[in-house]
Amino acid sequence: MVLKLYGLAVATCTKRVRVVLEELQVPYELVAIDILKADHKKDDIKEHQPFGQIPWIDDDGFKLFESRAICRYIALKYGGIGKLIPDPADVQKTALFEQAASIETSNFDPPVWGLAHEKVFEPFFGRAPNPQNVEAHEKALEGRLSGYEVLLSKTRYVAGDELTLIDLFHLSYGALLKVQGYDYLESEKYPNVARWWKDVSSRPTWVKVNSVQLEPSA
Repeated sequence: MVLKLYGLAVATCTKRVRVVLEELQVPYELVAIDILKADHKKDDIKEHQPFGQIPWIDDDGFKLFESRAICRYIALKYGGIGKLIPDPADVQKTALFEQAASIETSNFDPPVWGLAHEKVFEPFFGRAPNPQNVEAHEKALEGRLSGYEVLLSKTRYVAGDELTLIDLFHLSYGALLKVQGYDYLESEKYPNVARWWKDVSSRPTWVKVNSVQLEPSA
């Protein structure tokens, strides 16, 4: 049975899972859950994802939700050890991987998600962004990227000198910054961030997955 990914091709967290599937060349079927029609909030969906969110997977009867957890599972099962996640026997690389995972969820995701919410998702549904929230998220992201600049001046990628899942985790929301008109990840102000971002965002797997985009309305 081919792995089934339940989500929406345009959705950020679905893209996060898809790029990992593509990197590891795992056959899968994308089963569309139309969040624009609130299908993810229906009772039968909550049998699979109790919080009414996407994505989730069904891998021959094994069901799992939360995009980062799904990606780790895929990497562990489908040949990602030594490619996208370190060998658990290498304690130091594993520790740096976990450090990078914490950096992405604690320092990168909150401001980029906040900006996407205000400047992409709200306008898409015909609502105006909150200028105070936008300003706060911009300020927070500036501070976080200063830390990334220091980190990436020492290593090629966020967890060391090898690409990992954590670099891929940045892609879906990071790409929306450009949609919003921000050049944070390509700015001369952060040359090491720009070098890293050009590397990870130009991967053919991501270019393929990101070919469908959700853009703010005019």
